[in-house]
Amino acid sequence: MAADELALSDEQGFEESAAEGGRGTDWWAELRGILWLVLAVLGFHSFVAKPFYIPSESMMPGLLVGDRLVVTKFPYGYSFVTPTFHLLPPIRGRLFGRLPERGDVVIVTPPGTRTDYIKRVIGLPGDTIAVREGVVWLNGKPVPRRAMGTRDIPVDANTRCDADHYPGLLTTLPGGKQVCRLPIFRETLPNGRSYDTVDKGWSPRDNYAEIRVPQDRVFLMGDNRDNSADSRFSLAENGLGGPVPWENIGGRAEFITFSLDGSASANPLSWPQSFRRGRAGTSLHPTQDPQ
Repeated sequence: MAADELALSDEQGFEESAAEGGRGTDWWAELRGILWLVLAVLGFHSFVAKPFYIPSESMMPGLLVGDRLVVTKFPYGYSFVTPTFHLLPPIRGRLFGRLPERGDVVIVTPPGTRTDYIKRVIGLPGDTIAVREGVVWLNGKPVPRRAMGTRDIPVDANTRCDADHYPGLLTTLPGGKQVCRLPIFRETLPNGRSYDTVDKGWSPRDNYAEIRVPQDRVFLMGDNRDNSADSRFSLAENGLGGPVPWENIGGRAEFITFSLDGSASANPLSWPQSFRRGRAGTSLHPTQDPQ
């Protein structure tokens, strides 16, 4: 009898274990969890903040190719370009809309495209703006600028200082290190906000006929004035096509998180050496000068 009871007990234990094993993983619950996580990340990127990668030299000297930064989405309200993926058709207006300030660094999607550019706000609705011999004129007055000498930007895989764009500026230091020696000019807008620009001499858009910025549009320029496709250039020239509708502004650049010099390879041992020192945490807000 004891043997029969033991056999029965073993059989029941086997059935219970089989039943427990038969339940397996609830894959639908797992997929739902992943889906909610993806939606939460997309929601945060679309409506709060998202990372942004600098792919061009148009905002030197402040921003270098390889910089990673944080862009906040809410400072100017929300529009059809706010979502991470630009899938919505153009829609006029903004929800909780507010115009940017002169000097803000913003992400903008040129009309008719799905590509994000990064530029600086120079002109607001109602402003007159022109460029004469490389000097910005705002509302009939030249924007003050002060020569700051030169600044050496290290040459690396992301910053090449090629002769076509920077003729005569590639410099080899005594130790053999190469730098791009850029002439720097500090501009100060009427609201007292200052930032550094690069002006290496004559370029095709050093002269731009005066226009008035229309209502609900902003005039944007890159800090690297001789190498920036901005509001001075047509859409056919890969520029912004003049003053940009404020709906096309996707957010404000806040600070650099980290920066890579482009030397990293598939070998993880190369990754630490590719980080540029001293750039993490750099604010992208212009300096406020006393007025």
